[in-house]
Amino acid sequence: MKIIVCIKQVPDTNEVRINPETGTLMREGVPSIMNPDDKAALEAALRIKDESGATVVGLSMGPRQADDVLREAFAMGADECYLLSDRAFGGADTWATSSTLSAAIKQIGCDLVLTGRQAIDGDTAQVGPGIAEHLGLPNLSYAEEIRIDGNDVIVKQQFDNSIHTVRAKMPALVTVLSELNEPRYMTPGGISDAYREKEVTVWGREDVDIEDENIGLKGSPTRVAKSFPKSVKAPGMTINKGVDESVQFIVDKLKEKYTL
Repeated sequence: MKIIVCIKQVPDTNEVRINPETGTLMREGVPSIMNPDDKAALEAALRIKDESGATVVGLSMGPRQADDVLREAFAMGADECYLLSDRAFGGADTWATSSTLSAAIKQIGCDLVLTGRQAIDGDTAQVGPGIAEHLGLPNLSYAEEIRIDGNDVIVKQQFDNSIHTVRAKMPALVTVLSELNEPRYMTPGGISDAYREKEVTVWGREDVDIEDENIGLKGSPTRVAKSFPKSVKAPGMTINKGVDESVQFIVDKLKEKYTL
């Protein structure tokens, strides 16, 4: 059994600042991390490996420094890792990203694809379902529990007000919540092997069988117009009065604000 885990290197959003003039993210000097939902997906794959002896493959698309999160995947227990890195892939929106990853997954081959629900730098939750659509796979989203039963994958899905348990024949794709598990720590031996014994396979444009119109900026039907921080509201008021006076105070404030 082979499991591909899609892994994204993202900026630590607690550290990200936004340029007030351009509205773009200022990534200089910001530490990069493995996307938390993706790390939970990797841990889920490694637990299946522990139980059944599956092969776990990490797959990422990004600049060459994304090698770092794939080395982390190696240190946690992944068997193979691929990095799609080429200027031709740059500027991709969720459509072009899912198209490119899908082409690579098709070439690598697998029984199960695991992705995070969403990336903390974009929060679109579109890439995982997009991959499933491109590959014609069943898409089981918002997984808080994953089990393998023969050729089936069984997923407990978390929704706002309900829990669904669904089953699908593999190959299939599952998007994972960070709440699914507690990812394991890298071991010293694993870290050493990740940098001394393991090799990340880097694929450029010529290595991926996909049409030019479906990759990078050219293949992206959407654009990010502007990014901006959440506005900070003014502090509220505390009213230390009786019920009738407090009600009247609120009514007066509403009249003051909304009376034309």
